[in-house]
Amino acid sequence: MSPPLAPPGWSRWLVPPAALSVHLSIGQAYAWSVFKPPLESALDLSGTQSALPFQLGIVMLGLSAAFGGTLVERNGPRWAMTIALICFSSGFLISALGAATEQYWLIVFGYGFVGGIGLGIGYISPVSTLIKWFPDRPGMATGIAIMGFGGGALIASPWSARMLDSFGDDPTGISLAFLVHGLTYAVFMSLGVLLVRVPRSEKPAGAAPGADAGPAADAGPGAAAGPGAAAGPAALQGVQVSARNAVRTPQFWCLWVVLCMNVTAGIGILEKAAPMITDFFADTSTPVSVSAAAGFVALLSAANMAGRIGWSSTSDLIGRKNIYRVYLGVGALMYLLISQFGDSSKPLFVVCALVILSFYGGGFATIPAYLKDLFGTYQVGAIHGRLLTAWSLAGVLGPLIVNWIADHQESAGKSGSSLYGLSFLIMIGLLVVGFVANELVRPVAARHHIPAPRESKESTDVQQRQQSA
Repeated sequence: MSPPLAPPGWSRWLVPPAALSVHLSIGQAYAWSVFKPPLESALDLSGTQSALPFQLGIVMLGLSAAFGGTLVERNGPRWAMTIALICFSSGFLISALGAATEQYWLIVFGYGFVGGIGLGIGYISPVSTLIKWFPDRPGMATGIAIMGFGGGALIASPWSARMLDSFGDDPTGISLAFLVHGLTYAVFMSLGVLLVRVPRSEKPAGAAPGADAGPAADAGPGAAAGPGAAAGPAALQGVQVSARNAVRTPQFWCLWVVLCMNVTAGIGILEKAAPMITDFFADTSTPVSVSAAAGFVALLSAANMAGRIGWSSTSDLIGRKNIYRVYLGVGALMYLLISQFGDSSKPLFVVCALVILSFYGGGFATIPAYLKDLFGTYQVGAIHGRLLTAWSLAGVLGPLIVNWIADHQESAGKSGSSLYGLSFLIMIGLLVVGFVANELVRPVAARHHIPAPRESKESTDVQQRQQSA
């Protein structure tokens, strides 16, 4: 499937909705916890067993993004969104069969393995295209799309719960819910497949050799004139590094550590949010009710979503390195405040947790723009895919740290906030490691750049000779 070129006059503001249709769909992954209690009771599963589809899905997200990134760059966003649609929807259909026949391995295979491939390919499918359409505001552009992944649970969670109430929480009801999910997401994601376009690189009449310009009139209704607003994205200007060369640079691995540490710290709270706030205030005069804990989870999802667009847009103003200093440095401070004073003040606990989750979401949305700054747009989607292997590790590491330590502290007779003190200290240490890795990021050495086109080099030589004359 060849990448669909934008016709003359195509508005670049039609591309973010195409990306959102995919990311809002695959963002359902964060609402998996809605299915955990029904599955545990219907199929006699433990909490660890019911988490397997989600955990495998996150692992496959990182792996499929890493191995499929180059194919996404080669075949374009429409191909990638189509693969994501097929895999993600098929994962639900296979899971529906598994629930109906009470074969849990089919649910793990369907949702976790097949659906996880759809998660990874779908997650990176619009990134490179958005950056090329919005070279003037890459943080904002990727933030809009990746915001959908964080906000998908806000739609999917109540929708899934209502569906289970209607169909029932027995194997038949769960199967019907999976079936409706698969069919509905297939239709919704197809909107993105049909709408997405890639920028057409055109050379205007009379332009100097090697000069490139994107499609005209792409700024969208009401957009202010400015760099890239009228002329459109330029093709392959500035530093460009291939995916193969990028993984050989220390900058790539520094960012890998940065993302892994930031995600580990955020997902540690996200995965255990409801029991965590309940435990923190269980021994106080104002314990937290089940409904209040559920409301806290919804607030965290909102902070996760808002951070993706808010902080990534801020990075366009203050720079990528500075915004990660905020994520990692202030994030460590928030964890310190929770560990020391969190059980004495609910507002303090909630505010600190919301800030941490906003940094969690912001870190995801900002990393593609950070990669673009360092490696250019040439194969930024493939580079981003390889970097997401950090998410695969963090998705296992964060919950493992928090749950394993809490279980051991509980078996030792401790309760309340003391269950999480050691976990939070570890998270602070990880964020400090990430902060140091961010400080080590430097511009990529010239030996890793792809060679400039011969035409551009000749033009530069001519200009230099004319200036010297």
